[in-house]
This record gives sequence, C-alpha cells and structure tokens, in this order.
Amino acid sequence: MTDEIQSVTSDSDAPMDTLDGASASASAEASVERHSPEENAPFSQPAVADAGGEPGAAPQPPVTVPVIHEEPSTRPDTMSEPLTIVRVSDPTDAPHLAPPEPSAAPGYDISALIPPAIVAAPAAPEAPAAPETPVAEEAPVAEPPAEAAPERAEQTMPASQPEPVSPAAAPARTPVVARDDAGFTRYYAVRAHIGPIAFSPNVAQVAYITNTSGQFNIWRQSGMGGWASQVTTFEDESVRSLIWSPSGDIIAAADGVGNEQYDLFTIPATGGALSYLTARPDAQYELSEEGLSPDGRYLAFSGNDRAPTDSDVLIRDMTTGQTRRALANGRFNVAINWSPDGRYITVMDIRSNTDMRLWLLDTHDDSLIEVLPSQGERYIAPGPWLPDSSGLYIITDHGRDFKGIGRYTLASGEMEWVLAAEWDVEQIALSADGRRMLWTLNESGRSQLHLRDGDQASLRVSGLPIGVIEYMKLSPDGQKLALRINSANAPAEVYILTLGAVGSLTTPHLRRLTFGMLGGLDPSELIAPDLVHYRSFDGRDIPAWLYRPRGASESQPAPVVISIHGGPEAQERVEYRAFYQYLLSRGIGVLAPNIRGSTGYGKTYQKLIHRDWGGAELRDIQATAEYARALLWVDGARMGVYGGSFGGFATLSAMTRLPEYWAAGVDIVGPSNLLTFVRSVPPTWRRMMAAWVGDPDEDAEMLRERSPITWVENIRAPLLVLQGANDPRVVKAESDQMVERLRAMGREVEYVVFPDEGHGFTKRANTLRGYRLAANFFQRRLMGR
Repeated sequence: MTDEIQSVTSDSDAPMDTLDGASASASAEASVERHSPEENAPFSQPAVADAGGEPGAAPQPPVTVPVIHEEPSTRPDTMSEPLTIVRVSDPTDAPHLAPPEPSAAPGYDISALIPPAIVAAPAAPEAPAAPETPVAEEAPVAEPPAEAAPERAEQTMPASQPEPVSPAAAPARTPVVARDDAGFTRYYAVRAHIGPIAFSPNVAQVAYITNTSGQFNIWRQSGMGGWASQVTTFEDESVRSLIWSPSGDIIAAADGVGNEQYDLFTIPATGGALSYLTARPDAQYELSEEGLSPDGRYLAFSGNDRAPTDSDVLIRDMTTGQTRRALANGRFNVAINWSPDGRYITVMDIRSNTDMRLWLLDTHDDSLIEVLPSQGERYIAPGPWLPDSSGLYIITDHGRDFKGIGRYTLASGEMEWVLAAEWDVEQIALSADGRRMLWTLNESGRSQLHLRDGDQASLRVSGLPIGVIEYMKLSPDGQKLALRINSANAPAEVYILTLGAVGSLTTPHLRRLTFGMLGGLDPSELIAPDLVHYRSFDGRDIPAWLYRPRGASESQPAPVVISIHGGPEAQERVEYRAFYQYLLSRGIGVLAPNIRGSTGYGKTYQKLIHRDWGGAELRDIQATAEYARALLWVDGARMGVYGGSFGGFATLSAMTRLPEYWAAGVDIVGPSNLLTFVRSVPPTWRRMMAAWVGDPDEDAEMLRERSPITWVENIRAPLLVLQGANDPRVVKAESDQMVERLRAMGREVEYVVFPDEGHGFTKRANTLRGYRLAANFFQRRLMGR
C-alpha cells in the first residue's frame, strides 16, 4: 500500500488504499509571524492553528496592503479571492533556493486581509463566464506516428475550439425515489477527482480527471473558469494519469473494469481518435505525470511486460514510435521525471512503503547513479530538478522520523537539508528558473501550503479551504498554482492560485474552477470532525477524528460506527466523506482512528504494522471501541465497525476476535486469510510480502493465527461483504471463503460482488449501489430502520 501506487474510488470517503507500495470558508485573519529556527531543522496513500510567532516575541501588528482586484465578473465562482501570506521563518533557517537571486521586495510585511468566503455555485449555472482576458488556444500540430491500436472502443478528443458543455448537464437528473433514498443520493451527488492536473502548453487551460460522466475521464477547462469540455468518453475504462505535452497532444493511461492493467494512449491536439502506445492486456504500464522529456520527444514509463514480478523502465521515441528497454534489473522500478537537460531520468526502486532506493538513469549509456547509496532503509522520492541539472530536490526521512526536503548535488553526491519540520512534507513544486518553491506539510491530517522565493523568508499561505491538498502543479513561470483541495464539508475541487511575479510578495488570489457538490447540501449543515486522542494498551497515544451527530446527548445516546482506514500505511484525514455525512444525517456517529501503522505521525509509528497484521493494531481498535463506549452521547450496545482493503481486514479481525463490541460490520474488499492473501497479491508485490505481512512458508503459523478466517466461529453480529470480481490486490477468493464459512455455520451474512470492479469502485453507479447497501445495512442493524 504505497504513496506512489494507489487504488481509487469514485467516492472520496472510500478507504480503498493500495496494498502496494477544507472547509469552504477561508480563515478569517492572519498576521506577520516568525517561527523559531528549530522548525526548519510507500505503499499506501498516507492541525496546527496559525502560530503566534516566536516564543517570547511581541506580536507584530498587521500591515494593511491594498487588495488586488481582477476584472469584475457576474459569476461568484469565477472571481478570485485574495489570500494572505505570513512569514514563518528566517531565510537563514535553511539554504536558499538555486540559483539564488536577491529579492526586490521592500521588506517582509504581508497583508492581513479578511478574505471573503468562497461562495458555492448553484448546481445549474445560468451561463458560462467570460474570461477576464482572451485565452489563446493551442496551435494545431500533426498527429504523431503510432503503433496499431488494440481493438477498443474508439475515443475522440474535441477539436481545439470545443463546444461548451455545461458541467451540470453531465449527470442525469435523479429519478423520483423514496425519501430516504433521495437523501442518500444527495450526499453522493458529487464529482470525484483523481490523478494529476496538467497545464496546457500556453498555461491558458488545465486538464484533470473526473467522473462527471459517471466514469473517470479527462476534462479540460480554461484557467479563468467557465465550462469544462470532456476529452475522453470511456465507459468501461478508467483514466488514471495524464500528461499535456508541449505539442498539445495528451498522453494518458487507463485500465478496464478495475483490473489495474494500465495501457498508454495519446490524443492529438487537433482532435480525432486516440492511438494506443501499448497493447498488453496482461501487463501493467505506469505513467508518471513528468514522464515526458523536456523537448517532448521521449516518453519514459514503467512496465512489467517482460516479467510479471518486475517493473522495467522503457523509453519511447514519440517521433519514430520505437521503444527501448533502458532498465531491466529484476526490481520494482518506477520512472518519475527527467533532468532539464534531458540526460537523466529519476527511477524509484520500491522495496516497501518505508524502504526505497532512488537512481538516476543516464540515458546516454543506461548507466545508473544511486542517490545517497548505502544509507539503509528509508523513504526517498524525487522532487524537481535544479534548472541547470546539477542536482535535484528530494523528499526523504533519511536519518529522521518525518519526511523533509533535501537538495542533492550530483557532483558531490551529497545532500543538504532545506526543510526538516516535525511534520511530513508531501509535495514540492519549483518554478522553471528555480527561484520559487512551494511545498505542503501534513499537519495532523490537514494540509498547509508554504512558499519561498529565493532567499526570502518562508511564507505560510493562509486562507485556503481547510482540508487536504491532494495535488498541486506549478506553472513553469511560477505564477500560477493548480490545486485540488478536499475538505470536510466540500468534495475535492480544482483551484487556480495566482501568486504574482517571483519575489514580488504580491497578494495571492484564489479562483475555484470546479463545483462538484450537486446535491444541494448546505455546507454549514455538514459536520466537521474533532481531533481526539486516547491511550492504547501500551500507553501509545492514538489520534482519531470524531464525528458527532446533531442531537446526540446523554439523554438521547446515538449509535456509532468505528471506521478503519485502508493501507494500512495511510491516514484518516479531513476530507469530504459522503458515507460519514449520510450516517450522521441519520443519527449515527463516526469515530475514525489512525491506529499504529498510519502515516503522518513519523516512520516509527508507521512501521509498527510491519509483520504485525492482526497484532497490536487490533488492541488499538479495542482501545478505540472502549473510548467510544465511554462517550456520554454514545450507545455502547449499538456500535458498528467498517473498513475497506486493510480496513476490511481490520473489520473482520475485530468481528472475529473482539466480537463483544459489535452490533454490525461492513467489510469492503478485505483479506480474510493472510496465508492465501500473501500468495495472491499482484506479482510485483510478492518480493515485499515477507517483510510487510509475513512469509507464507516460514511464517505460516503466525499468519494462520492472525487470520480472521481462523476465528470465524466467534462472529456474533451480522456482516455485509462487498467485493470487486476483478480485484488484483485482494482477490475475490478472500471474500468467498469468509462468506462460505459463515453461511455453512448459519450466521447472518450478506454478500454482493461487483462484476465490473476491482479494488474499490470507479463507476458511479457501483459507488451509489455499494455505499447505499452499506448505509442501509447500518441503519437496519444500529437504528432498527
């Protein structure tokens, strides 16, 4: 379950992790602040209030700066909102960005503005917004030669002047249904987004992946707002990644029916049918968002077409169509990005979620240079390169418990720390000239965006929606940042943050491009969680997010569902959870813990799950249940447990080994037998299973003792099992054997298999069906409805 390779679902609350390796309102006020110098001192997809300044220092008064207004607009959703940036560190806290350049800014006083609330757009806007300035379209280019495409449904891309399509028109109008069903659908009437965001070559448009059509497809939209246009029209396949090339062509990857066997394809800028670059239904090709060389001629990608257990690096000449295998060393390699001079490709050698190697593949002779060799087990991932290709930034926890930013120099082979905070750095973005850097910190499950220009102080960008910055992409000139932000009372949305010229300290402006909440819900009616902590059996502090339904009290106690996230090396974060919000609307609370093994709290905590599945983390779940029982507003006799993937395994473990706590349970694609599970994972994962879960031969007794199937006779409560027929990570046999045993014993179990899904849901119809089944199940068992 890794940060690099993740499963996705069309519902943002689904805990479908990999087994591989914000509220809509802005913050009301900010002031100039400085932090102490000490502050700067994967396999699953893993809050601090604004600081008050340096300890002992007197607060500095805010300095008002005029708001920079853009051209007026009649649509609130196309107006940009002024944000605030506040100083958080001295430039002496860390090395300057490369190359250094003096700032022309007159000091560091930043405005303390009260940004207007971000106004939610109506579900059906009246008309597309006019851009503030003319948007130039991409220049037409000739379609590049391509190999013969496999037999697939033909896809087309609109010409460079697409017919405007209203986003509100995409999902069909919901038919009249029973009141409860209509209420459920409203919470799921959201558009989900996955994967990267790409700027067009002239930075006038952005492309992103969303399920507006009912399936994950590519859409594109002006960076000034207005209607989005659909680029691909897949119905069975799901697009997972994309690149917008300098020529205007789009390169992307998609799989069918959830099988994760990705093929690569291109769509010409001039419009027309797509062309497949790969045609191996039995192989998995991985496409990085930065896999294209700077000149656009060569595409680096990864694939296990040579050997199912290995992932090699391949390079395709997009002009001639020829592909060569540049690296085939029997490892699980993922090609990431190119050096600006086009010579090197960074390659991640993934050995576990916490053990990786980073190589520089020299395309001149296919030789390799290891970044920080022989440094032991650590997380290490490439960030952006320095403009002169002399080195690159990396994200690593080398010698630390948390991930920081280091700068690696090729000539010396050494790294110096740029940022070493006591939170995980998750993303880095760098302008093409190297003078502006942005990064995100995971602060107790909430994202915080930071910025630094050259030798200037680090700045905290304040006023963004509070939640998780799932993705960010900086334009080459460093003046525009595309963001996808997910928050507790709004689904993931795409924004454009205009930053101004490098070094100017201009007031940032935020423009929201997408409006995915279509169910007519008032964000103020949605419930944001509280961060709570409690002690586990060994004295460890367990963080958790607690959602309390309105009206729950000591005199009217409510049932509660314990939700275990997947991964296990992932994290429960502040995001829109349609499933949670619907349960809350029905009077059911949710307690979502980050048990040991979760990311975001340091690698020591994360690694506690290694070779201990069904061990100490089960005691954490017990502590969670005890904490919930002790809450005065909770009815301890009406508790449910729920989760997907590893969370499904944890659900089955809890129901079989802690049966006294539960009145109901829902397992989504969870392993039930660790012995069969470790033998049936995707081929590229097999080398990792012994160190991660256990060896099926040498550790057979331990795996048997930790397997829920071994304790199946203990289950007392009704169980619902949901499974994708094509799941390559937790195969259908894992659910089959649990259900068969329960049925043979006459226990109450409901089992639903989705024939066109894999590890989680990608199709909107399946998302609605699956989570409706789960919600209705809990309502019947916990509420008697």
